[in-house]
Amino acid sequence: MNISPYIKKAVIGAILGSILGYAYYHFYGCERGCAITGNPLISTIYGGIMGSLFIASFQKESQKEESK
Repeated sequence: MNISPYIKKAVIGAILGSILGYAYYHFYGCERGCAITGNPLISTIYGGIMGSLFIASFQKESQKEESK
């Protein structure tokens, strides 16, 4: 099973982002009126998406040229 390094980085970023998203909800989240931090599920999903996008943004130039 050969998984591309880009996918591995995106999954790792999603996992770390999900953990940080839940931690943000747990420590700083509000109880009412907040769209993202008021619900642990939404906060975790949002953190996972942001973590994945953040890690994926660090793709090297040589990898960008090869993927075209």
